Amino acid sequence: MRFPPQLTRLGAAGALLSALLVGGTVTAGPANAAVASVGHICYSDLPAEAYDTLDLIEQGGPFPFEQDGTVFQNREGVLPQQQTGYYHEYTVITPGSQTRGARRIVTGEKYQEDYYTADHYETFDLIDFGC
Repeated sequence: MRFPPQLTRLGAAGALLSALLVGGTVTAGPANAAVASVGHICYSDLPAEAYDTLDLIEQGGPFPFEQDGTVFQNREGVLPQQQTGYYHEYTVITPGSQTRGARRIVTGEKYQEDYYTADHYETFDLIDFGC
């Protein structure tokens, strides 16, 4: 399991979280537009299968699908804008699904952030390991 980074290491996401926690403001601009659309989820509120995926990420695999660990392009523009190769995606198994399903963990390398999506990249929640 990955441990939460310090807020100061989260860049734009940290600025947003800090503003929310202490009542400051965040300037809306191209870099922050995506951040504003990212929610958060407590680690304890994730589905059980997400814990398995996070454990596999921490261990470096092996992963159940060949697409796991591939570069996530962020074509939807929901996550903060980063260079190609910054984000990687991993399947969160959906019980009863014959396919990979819609659930994923997307990781960001520099700030070691982890995002969860249950709807195939339409929305993302930053995983909060502290609650």
